[in-house]
Amino acid sequence: MTVISNNDIARAIYLASKENNDALSPALPGRVVNFLFKKRLLSCAPDILLRLDKIINQEKGRIVVRITSVTKMQDRAKTELEQFLKKRYSAKEISFFEILDTRLVGGIKVEVNDEIIDLSIRNKISKLQEYLTRSV
Repeated sequence: MTVISNNDIARAIYLASKENNDALSPALPGRVVNFLFKKRLLSCAPDILLRLDKIINQEKGRIVVRITSVTKMQDRAKTELEQFLKKRYSAKEISFFEILDTRLVGGIKVEVNDEIIDLSIRNKISKLQEYLTRSV
């Protein structure tokens, strides 16, 4: 029995939609839903769509960045971060989603793909505490 992952299904949907066959395009969503229904995978649809979105973004050179901070990020800082991320990830386009979280105390947390850059005050205090307890 061959196991097909959600990522494999998302890649297959992407490849099928990438083909510019006019006869296939309008019927594709219905065929995908029918396939998921027959294979009892409808509950996996949100994960498959998330993976499909990641595949499309990767193919188009786009990255989605989640910024978590106490206050809204200033335009200048966002521009500098955008330039840094474009170089680091060789991205053509960047989409920012800002989340305000008062639990951070200060600083920011940047999430790109599966990587988290934690520059929050809470994280720095935690690392300092860890260092001090190990040194004793």
